[in-house]
Amino acid sequence: MTRVLGRAVVATRSLGSVEVCTLDDGREVVVKRGDVAAEAAGLRWLAEPGVVAVPEVLHADDATLVTTLVPTGSASRAAAEAFGRELAALHAAGAPAFGAPPPGGPTEAWIGEAPMRNEPHDGPWLDWYLADRVQPYLRTAVDRGALSASAATRIEGATLDPGPAEPPARLHGDLWSGNVLWSDRAWLIDPAAHGGHRETDLAMFALFGHPHLETVLAAYDEAAPLADGWRDRVGLHQLFPLLVHAALFGGGYGDAALRAVT
Repeated sequence: MTRVLGRAVVATRSLGSVEVCTLDDGREVVVKRGDVAAEAAGLRWLAEPGVVAVPEVLHADDATLVTTLVPTGSASRAAAEAFGRELAALHAAGAPAFGAPPPGGPTEAWIGEAPMRNEPHDGPWLDWYLADRVQPYLRTAVDRGALSASAATRIEGATLDPGPAEPPARLHGDLWSGNVLWSDRAWLIDPAAHGGHRETDLAMFALFGHPHLETVLAAYDEAAPLADGWRDRVGLHQLFPLLVHAALFGGGYGDAALRAVT
C-alpha cells in the first residue's frame, strides 16, 4: 500500500497535475511529483512573513512535494480587498536582489513548464528583466516559430520606461488568476518565486482577468501606493509571461507580446 508522510493512503484523486491523497488518519494532502525544489523553497519563502496564505509544505525532497490541501470557494469583495493588502505586505517583505531565488532554492527553476533562471543581479531592474526574463523566452519563441525575427527585433528595439527605481520585492512570480484560490481569503499556489519588481505580480494577475481585479488593485494601491504611471507600464511587465506563453504554446501569444510594448 502506498504511504505518504508515514501514513497509509486510503484514497486518491487527480486534481490537475497533482494528486490529492486521503491518509488513514483522515487528512487530505496534495502530492506533486517532479522537479519540485524551487516550488517548495518558494512556498516556504512566501509563508515566512506570515502575510499571505499558502499551502504548508509538509514534505519535500528531490522528486516529491507534499502540502496541505487548500480549501476552495468563491471570491468575495471582502476577500479581494484583503488580498490586495496582503500582497502589498508580501512584496514589502523584500528580496536580497532582483533575480534572487528563495533561500535554499535552486538557480535553475521553473515557471509553469518553462525553465526560469534565478540568479541575483546587482544592477537596475530593467537590465536584469531584459536579460533574464525577456531574452531567453524571446529567443525560444522565435526558434519555435511563435514569433517572427522581425517582431523580435521590434520588441528588442522598443522604448521601455521602467518608471521610478524600486527595491526588489518578494514575488510570487506566476500570479495569474488560476494560481489564486479562494475560500474566506485568497490562497497562493504554484509559485515561481524570486526577487523582482512588484508591478510584475500585479500585471500578471491582470493578464487573464479576474472579476475582482480592480478591487484587489485598489486595496493594494491604498496599502502601498504605486508609482505614477503604473498602468502605462502594465504591458512592459506582461511581456515576460506573454513570451513564456509564446515559447510554450505559440498561438497568438507572440503577437500579444509585440503589442504589449509597441
